[in-house]
Amino acid sequence: MTTEWDARVDALYDDESIDDDTRIERIEGLVAEAPHVAVGLFELAGAHDSAGREAEADVLYRAAADAGLAEADTARAAQLVIQHASTLRNLGHIDEAIAMLEAAPAHPSTGAARDAFLALALHGAGRHDEALRVALEALAPTLPIYRRSVLAYAADLTHPPV
Repeated sequence: MTTEWDARVDALYDDESIDDDTRIERIEGLVAEAPHVAVGLFELAGAHDSAGREAEADVLYRAAADAGLAEADTARAAQLVIQHASTLRNLGHIDEAIAMLEAAPAHPSTGAARDAFLALALHGAGRHDEALRVALEALAPTLPIYRRSVLAYAADLTHPPV
């Protein structure tokens, strides 16, 4: 359900006439009006993240989780895992990003994004075969044909045939 508050946040992201600093400032102004404090912190974290301010985003993502985002908004909580893990990867905390993504439950709002970002994190950790396996396994359900073959090849990447 999109609220008026959500529409205001979305409008800030859609407004190409404002810069990152202005967007962050305006979202900061909306945090107190958020339907839940955790939701406001999550959106503020995302604004910092999209501006390339990963260190600030990291702190805000953690604050949003600690403030109860999982209970307040399950879709945003699923998005937080992906966005925060991506931020951690960019900050060089690759093992933490991998652990976060591997522990994340699937959610319809994010589709296969968890697997895409897990593949990126695994690749960043030098675990290339695992990264490709995760990416292929995420892709396989979308294939109209060759699904079984792709899954078999994916399995062989980290569990070679005997």
